[in-house]
Amino acid sequence: MPANAKTLSVNTVFVVSMICVAGIGIWGMVDPDSMTGTMLGFTNYALTGVSWAWLFVCTGFLVLSGYMAFGPYGHIRLGKDDEEPEFSTVSWIAMLFAGGMGSGLLLWGPAEPMYHYVSPPGMEGETAAAARQALVITNLHWGLHAWSIYAVCALVIAYFTFRRGQSSMISTPIKALFSGVAGEQTGKVADILAVLSVVFGLAGSLAMGTLAVRSGAFFAWGVDETVTTSLIILALLFVCYMLSATTGVDKGIKILSNVNMVIAIAIMLLVLFAGPTRFLLETFIDSIGSYFSSLITVSFRLFPFEDLGGWSAGWTLTYLIWWIAWGPFIGIFVARISRGRTIREFCMGVILVPTLFSMLWFAVFGGTGFYIEMFGGGGLKELIFEDATKALFAFLNYFPGGGILNILAVTLMFIFLVTSADSGTFVLSMMTTDGNLNPPVMQKMVWGTLIAALTVGTLFSESVAVAKAMAITGAIPFTVIVLLQIVGFLKEIRKEQPPLKPIEARGEAVGQRNV
Repeated sequence: MPANAKTLSVNTVFVVSMICVAGIGIWGMVDPDSMTGTMLGFTNYALTGVSWAWLFVCTGFLVLSGYMAFGPYGHIRLGKDDEEPEFSTVSWIAMLFAGGMGSGLLLWGPAEPMYHYVSPPGMEGETAAAARQALVITNLHWGLHAWSIYAVCALVIAYFTFRRGQSSMISTPIKALFSGVAGEQTGKVADILAVLSVVFGLAGSLAMGTLAVRSGAFFAWGVDETVTTSLIILALLFVCYMLSATTGVDKGIKILSNVNMVIAIAIMLLVLFAGPTRFLLETFIDSIGSYFSSLITVSFRLFPFEDLGGWSAGWTLTYLIWWIAWGPFIGIFVARISRGRTIREFCMGVILVPTLFSMLWFAVFGGTGFYIEMFGGGGLKELIFEDATKALFAFLNYFPGGGILNILAVTLMFIFLVTSADSGTFVLSMMTTDGNLNPPVMQKMVWGTLIAALTVGTLFSESVAVAKAMAITGAIPFTVIVLLQIVGFLKEIRKEQPPLKPIEARGEAVGQRNV
């Protein structure tokens, strides 16, 4: 392709995406009720109208990930055959975890298992069986399915970028599927949809996170819970994530991600050892068996006979589509930090390790909540049903040094938001500069500002439901793009040479000596 045509394509993606994002951001600030009503209506229809398709597709991501990890392509390196990983395993895990879920784990640690314990779908609540099923459901939402979506989105990009030496763009695998003008035009549409999906998902998540930090600040320092407070928090967040994003992946994002993991593990260990330790460890082991033994069943369960479609739409499908919404963002970011790893190592690191950590996290936080309700004084479930965000900080007050834990939790939540926002800003800049692995600072400034503007519009609603709708709106059309990426990826990876079997390798070596 001529250089001028390539520049034109990149500019088209950047300009069209920017106009769409700016327009929606202005819409949210001028008429937030109209914007939020439209978003809620669109997502509610998608969640209930084709619920079967979402669950089938997302479970397909898990099956494909297993095939790539343990099938004939697991040996292929995302880079040259002799290339070493760019980041250490610890930093790599910390960065993908901080970018992938972040503050959500902290916020929902005690809350989500309690919701399912009190009101499990299709069974009696507040029983031992309900507690066990609650962790199965929670692990379904935060475990293998979520990380498989991320892994597939990242793998197709990493393969074409580092193995084939092509641009790190959402459109690259699609152009391998369609040739000529059709490939260029389809790829351009894919890149624009991916940018919008990232922006919507990031703005919705930042709005939810800002509301959570505001609640934490109320508990820790008595700060008023007003829109003005939310805007001040967002302004501080904007300054921090722009400073971090402009320093690059190997500095700001890497350092903050490592700090995140240290604080998160410290809080979890304190809850584990200051709480009912034996009970929590038993809960963790029990949850592993319950989750993996029922994995096939829950991966296809939609409750058509119990008329619980509303439950599936409000919980499981919302989560799965949320992870798809973050797919292009996390996909490009995880691909960027995974150079030099084999596909098998990549899948194990991106899927299995975070899943096991999430299971331990929910066993500790959720298990402690169960213990309080079943064997302690109770009262936690009422707080959670009243306000899940505030319940987290009330939950931490059950432990020694609750005030310090609240401050640490607010700090951790804020840093998680910074790492998510700076990663998102970095990825958006890559996506609108033809996959530049080190995009210019000005590009980051533009996208960081537009994300903040869109988040402001969402914050005016002061509704978590609206923030969720904003976050998953972009995922609905982007799912088609992901499926096209997968087809293009499978088409190309079939061209890879399989590894030599031991006998073949010895025969080849003998032949070389004879020559």
